[in-house]
Amino acid sequence: MKQLFDSRFAYTVLLWMLLPYAFFHLWWRSLKQRAYLNHIGERFGRYLVKCDKPVIWLHSVSVGETRAIAALVLRLRESYPDHQILLTHTTPTGRDASEQLFGDSVIRVYLPYDYPFAVQRFLHHFRPTVGVLLETEIWYNLIHACHAEAIPLLLLNARLSEKSARRYARFPKLARAGLHELYLIAAQTEEDAMRLASLANRAVPVMGNLKFDIVPPPDMLERGRQLRELFGENRPVFLAASTRESEEALLLEALHHSDIDQLLVVIVPRHPQRFDEVAALVEKRGLHLQRRSANEPISSHTQVVLGDSMGEMFAYFAACDVAFIGGSLLPFGGQNLIEACAVGTPVLIGPHTYNFEQATEQAVAHGAAMQFKHAHDLVQQLNILLHDRAQIRSMGEAGKLFVSNNSGATKHAMAHIALALNHSLYNNVVLVR
Repeated sequence: MKQLFDSRFAYTVLLWMLLPYAFFHLWWRSLKQRAYLNHIGERFGRYLVKCDKPVIWLHSVSVGETRAIAALVLRLRESYPDHQILLTHTTPTGRDASEQLFGDSVIRVYLPYDYPFAVQRFLHHFRPTVGVLLETEIWYNLIHACHAEAIPLLLLNARLSEKSARRYARFPKLARAGLHELYLIAAQTEEDAMRLASLANRAVPVMGNLKFDIVPPPDMLERGRQLRELFGENRPVFLAASTRESEEALLLEALHHSDIDQLLVVIVPRHPQRFDEVAALVEKRGLHLQRRSANEPISSHTQVVLGDSMGEMFAYFAACDVAFIGGSLLPFGGQNLIEACAVGTPVLIGPHTYNFEQATEQAVAHGAAMQFKHAHDLVQQLNILLHDRAQIRSMGEAGKLFVSNNSGATKHAMAHIALALNHSLYNNVVLVR
């Protein structure tokens, strides 16, 4: 026990040493996204919003995680109407996505930084009945505080790439102690479960991936139809979705050699603070650019549309013929390809997909996606697809089937949360006695 305390103590000392960087980080991010200066007190455990109901708390870092839990939040609200859903986020874009998806039906705040005092303030303020972390959110002081206060804290939809597993394995005592203090860990895949079980030295069940339970909102599909009218019904449309730094330049260089007549390229950067940077890159190449935010019909002379809007990814997928999933041409680990498949859009994806390794392999095996090593190879296949509408339809149908065959994680998540709520209720009854 002393060794475990010492490892967490060292971790906490390091956090205190990094405290000045936390303020610098917020200031630096605010230069491109001013929302980082809002609600700073929440990041240190100071909250104005209050709740007089029992709280079910879920932590979804940013946009992807927030969209992934849409079905889960709906089920929780239906099953536990006497409880309040609390969503915590790390990024302003995640918070904005929560507001767009759930409105006033949930409370949303920032999760505090992992300082003991901030974590204690958060837990004492909201007093959650149960907490859920998603994917790879392992915060040792937060986990320990929940354990000490008998708050069941679950790590659901958990994933752990080989790269992340090696990083955590550098501090085995700290990682094992934190993972052992969680009420339950449930992984996305068998591979994730094996890595987590090895790191934690505990059983880790497989629950599937919540992202497969996402349903394209009808209003987004209708907006996609409207977008397609703006783009031009008869123009071939290629979407570069959730692109990361330097990927746009690689794609634009490769597309320069494309022979597709009247091709319209829609680029949606992963991070909104890069909108102006990408616009400048496009214009520097001498390409005619329009911004989605202008909401104007796209000129026949326009070659690139910048997707500088938030919360419309489903609409972009519905409005295009073929989609490239960003973060995969360069070693960023890839982004979620499941949303494109759910809409029935053929997917092209690069070689770096370790964050979505199994989903990518399955999508390729189902015929819903094609994976390439280089941007030029991707563009060659794009040329073939846009001249073969039958293959586009076939890949689209395969994508829908792929998503349907892998759904069901929300049902498992609900069962795990129900057990934790019962455990919490039992503990409270014992304490009252």
